Amino acid sequence: MTDPQTLEFARGARAVIAYPDLGRRGSVDADARLEEARGLALAIGIQVCAAHAFRIRTARPATLFGGGQVEIIAHSLEDQKAELLIVDGSLSAIQQRNLEERLKVKVIDRTGLILEIFGERAATAEGRLQVELAHLDYQAGRLVRSWTHLERQRGGFGFLGGPGETQIEADRRMIRDRMAKLRRELEQVKRTRGLHRERRQKAPWPVIALVGYTNAGKSTLFNRLTNAGVMAEDLLFATLDPTMRAIRLDGVEKVILSDTVGFVSDLPTELVAAFRATLEEVLSADLIIHVRDMSHPEADMQAQSVETILADLGMELDPVLAGEGLAVPLIEAWNKWDVLDEETRDRLIATAPRDRTVCPMSALTGEGVGDLLRAASQALVIGHRVHDVTLPRHDGQRIAWLHQHGEVLESREQGDDMALLVRLSDKDWGRFQAL
Repeated sequence: MTDPQTLEFARGARAVIAYPDLGRRGSVDADARLEEARGLALAIGIQVCAAHAFRIRTARPATLFGGGQVEIIAHSLEDQKAELLIVDGSLSAIQQRNLEERLKVKVIDRTGLILEIFGERAATAEGRLQVELAHLDYQAGRLVRSWTHLERQRGGFGFLGGPGETQIEADRRMIRDRMAKLRRELEQVKRTRGLHRERRQKAPWPVIALVGYTNAGKSTLFNRLTNAGVMAEDLLFATLDPTMRAIRLDGVEKVILSDTVGFVSDLPTELVAAFRATLEEVLSADLIIHVRDMSHPEADMQAQSVETILADLGMELDPVLAGEGLAVPLIEAWNKWDVLDEETRDRLIATAPRDRTVCPMSALTGEGVGDLLRAASQALVIGHRVHDVTLPRHDGQRIAWLHQHGEVLESREQGDDMALLVRLSDKDWGRFQAL
């Protein structure tokens, strides 16, 4: 079973992937799901030798797959000389153990595989805490003897000392104690992030969060806008820890741009819970830019997965950009436009939803990025009021302040004064009056 540390042995290991197609409505196409599973395996250096999709009418409590399907998997493992089976679905602890006993190889499911990727990619102390908590939560239901290295010495000795704690009791206690410690540390992280957010809110700088399915091109777009040098590769979960940089937009003094972890369908609940401190950066954003890979055959399903996770986090989105209520404005950045032919582009534009702000673009070539920035600027200034301001012409400091913090729609000289028509947020208008 999955080791509580990381699958060190798995790098370079030969593996077979088995996707259990349960025939759920709206499920991803089997070929696309297998291709994504290959990408997940590649992300931690696993060599995929074969991949199979199995239609399952009734999930078997013991093995998930039917007897004949298990035989096919066994033959594939033997033919490919594979030492690892990746089940691209969720396995119970009993199903995982039974499959390992039947197939004589290590078995991990989709949750375990994603946890391994996150464990390898976490670069910050916070990221490592979140991954370890998620891993322990996952392990709590499938205890293994690999936890004996944490075991404390038993009381007594010989026959008189008794057996002490059983192994499973000791494992449960150690996992429970460790999880409690990690939650306390993450609570401190949450408080620290809260303080940082409060500071940002005191400063009038809006936050734009880039979200999207993993490998949609968020980090490439982030690098283009900020020159930050964030890792951006054609690899699932290439970046894990969130990164923030300041950029300038028309009509806005400064904007904080946040590059977040990529989402994936069937994201393990353990990860969603553990990464809540990080994802709260998304929840506090003033604008969401949903980066979509429009060259992917399952682009619509990926978008649905992202919006489902955001909804699960309690985020109410406003794709119309009405700027009313508590909903967060959303812009769809249709990325990888450069790899689409003219016919596909025309078809996508014709079917684009009329109630959404859509910006076709290429983060790689820069095509359409200017339109995206203009749409972002417009979304952030929705709700700003237009003020008629008259200032002495020699008051260069306050005139410059209005140009820097607002959008000057018109300026004209009136004798020794300068009359300005300027659009400002209520917060900036209050700050201007206090100057």
